[in-house]
Amino acid sequence: MTEAPYLAAVRKSYDTVADAYTELVKRPADLDPLSRALLAAFAETVRSAGLGPVADLGCGPGLVTAHLTELGVPAFGVDLSPRMVELAQRAHPTLTFSVGSLTALDIGDGTLGGILAYYSTHHTPPELLPRVYAEFHRTLAPGGHLMLAGHVGDGDRLRPTQAYGGHPVSYESHLVPMDHLAELLGCSGLVVTARMVQEPAHGVKRHIATLLAHKPV
Repeated sequence: MTEAPYLAAVRKSYDTVADAYTELVKRPADLDPLSRALLAAFAETVRSAGLGPVADLGCGPGLVTAHLTELGVPAFGVDLSPRMVELAQRAHPTLTFSVGSLTALDIGDGTLGGILAYYSTHHTPPELLPRVYAEFHRTLAPGGHLMLAGHVGDGDRLRPTQAYGGHPVSYESHLVPMDHLAELLGCSGLVVTARMVQEPAHGVKRHIATLLAHKPV
């Protein structure tokens, strides 16, 4: 099967910036209080359900994956970038990380107690989000939970040429309205239970949306 060009661009870009990204990205402990609280609430919800591990999809260097385990949730990471996975495994040797795509997860049906998609779906063209959300629904156990977080907008498409210290990148970012994301999640069979928008702050120019959802029993 021929790989979609956007996946190749994302992989190459994050392989290029992986080392700089790992140095520059905020650690979970350095996030704002609301972001930390939302991650903690998600972890508590998954832990209480006791349905299986959390897949941190688009895990990057594994910082949030490790944070989830510190919150008492069994977690593993998946990322499209082999270099990101290499750095994650090196930093967290007791955890499991693998290379994979959100559009075709190598995860069994109904095996996950939770999915965390933390700033990891914005490179997906909006017309392909239903395919990604269908994979979320397929791999979640009945009663399993999803936390989806990232920047949102009014359909803007961003085409940066440099990122993370001036390294060249070729990916695109898509800023989809939060209501549309919630609608697509519902169409995939997931039930949205909460949605929150954080106003831009501290030099960030874009709104941040967090959606919590679950797969019906």
